[in-house]
Amino acid sequence: MTVVTYLIYLLIAVPLTIWVARTLSRNGRIFLVDVFHGNEDFADAVNRLLVVGFYLVNLGFVTLFLRTGSTVIDARGVIEQLSVKVGIVMVVLGVLHLLNVWVFNAFRRRSRLEQMTTPPVPPNGFLGGHLTGTEQPMPAGY
Repeated sequence: MTVVTYLIYLLIAVPLTIWVARTLSRNGRIFLVDVFHGNEDFADAVNRLLVVGFYLVNLGFVTLFLRTGSTVIDARGVIEQLSVKVGIVMVVLGVLHLLNVWVFNAFRRRSRLEQMTTPPVPPNGFLGGHLTGTEQPMPAGY
């Protein structure tokens, strides 16, 4: 029954990892394009690198976590071992996802702060309807 547990675990954990990676890649692209100011080629390249890293870390964890400390002798043991193993894999997937989002959101926030510190565009118009020679420049942002 221990070998059956291993096989079922791999049959659940590997497709789960693939599904999560594809979902994050597909839906995260828009976020990455925003982080990298519309540079789609760069965002796509980073997205592919993130997927490769995601696969390496998660599939490595899945295989390292394959071994069980006890012998599984019945269906109850199979279910208990699977629930612990698959649950931990799901928690690790979630933590890695949140870590990625946190890091890229920090990039995005820093980038937006840098944009806010650039000097404003000089005024190109005047307040008032008549030209009297005492016109005041329009405040920045109008």
